[in-house]
Amino acid sequence: MPLWRWAPPLKERMFEVTVEDSFAAGHYLRNYKGKCENPHGHNYKVRVTLAGAQLDKAGLLLDFKDLREVMKHVVDRLDHQMINDIAPFTELNPSAENLAKYFYDESNARLQRVTDGRVRVKNVTIFETDTTTATYSEL
Repeated sequence: MPLWRWAPPLKERMFEVTVEDSFAAGHYLRNYKGKCENPHGHNYKVRVTLAGAQLDKAGLLLDFKDLREVMKHVVDRLDHQMINDIAPFTELNPSAENLAKYFYDESNARLQRVTDGRVRVKNVTIFETDTTTATYSEL
């Protein structure tokens, strides 16, 4: 049995960490015919997955508490609010798909500052219910 073990080239290696959080908010969909055109609310869950090839000196991609802090700013902005009243959703429809992209963009911008680009958001999944989700990624 060889003493070495095959590993992919360094540029193909990737670590991932994932954190979930939740918030309650109301919204309504514009240009939609059906019940969701009326104001209603959800107990949303958001799942953010990060990716990076290098760990820090402690052997972490990013401490889970630091990822929660990155997410907290977006969660706090939307929690117990009417999402349609908050930019960019005053014009952009607050669909689960658009919320996923919003979390992706906001979390990625903050993460770039915190990690100097070492870690990036891989994807964001928004749960409107336990059985309905929308995911956004740019990979």
